[in-house]
Amino acid sequence: MNGSNAPADVHAHHGALLPLLGADQEVVDFFAGVADLDATDPADHELEDGVRLASGARLEQFARAASGDAFCFVGEGGDERPVVYVSLDGEAGPLALGLPELVRLCLVAPWWRDAPGRTTGELQAIADEYREDTPDLDRRRDRAARALGLDPAGLPSEAAVLARLVELSRGPVAAACLVVGYEGDLLEPLFVSTPN
Repeated sequence: MNGSNAPADVHAHHGALLPLLGADQEVVDFFAGVADLDATDPADHELEDGVRLASGARLEQFARAASGDAFCFVGEGGDERPVVYVSLDGEAGPLALGLPELVRLCLVAPWWRDAPGRTTGELQAIADEYREDTPDLDRRRDRAARALGLDPAGLPSEAAVLARLVELSRGPVAAACLVVGYEGDLLEPLFVSTPN
C-alpha cells in the first residue's frame, strides 16, 4: 500500500481534507472521539519549544491526541507531506506519507498506538477490546469515511495499514523524520519491532 494506491476519491479532497477533520461533525466524532486525533482548533496546536526535525526541515503540528501528543507535517507543502507522531513520552516516528494515508490508518486501526511489538494474536485482542469499548465503531467509521468522500468498502485491511507503519519506521522515511526533543536528544523510534 502506498500513496499511489490511494482510492481516487481521497484525492478529490486534496487540500481540503484537513479542514474536514476539524469541521465536519461526523468526522470530528470519529477522529477526535474514537481515533484520538483532534484537528478542531489548529491555532491551539503548538509543539514544545525546541522540538524539531534533526534534518532542519519544517515540523508543523496540525492535530493533537488527548494526551497532548502531536500529529505533525514534515517539510513544506499541503496534505501530501509525510506525517510524524511526536509523543510526550519521548517517542516519535512517521505514520503516513500524506494525510489521506493517515486518515485510512485511523479509520481502519484507530488503536494503532498499541501495535508496536505485538503478535498477531495480541493485535486481534486489542482490536476486539477496542470494539467492545466502542460497540458502534463500524457505524461511526463508515459515517466518517463517507463524509470524507471515501467508500468504507474500499478501505485497506488492518494488516495492510499495520504493515505500512512498520515499513515507514525503517529506511529513508524514518531517517528523514528523526525528531529532536526540547533537551536536544533524538526521540526514541515510535515503532521498533514488527508485529507478526
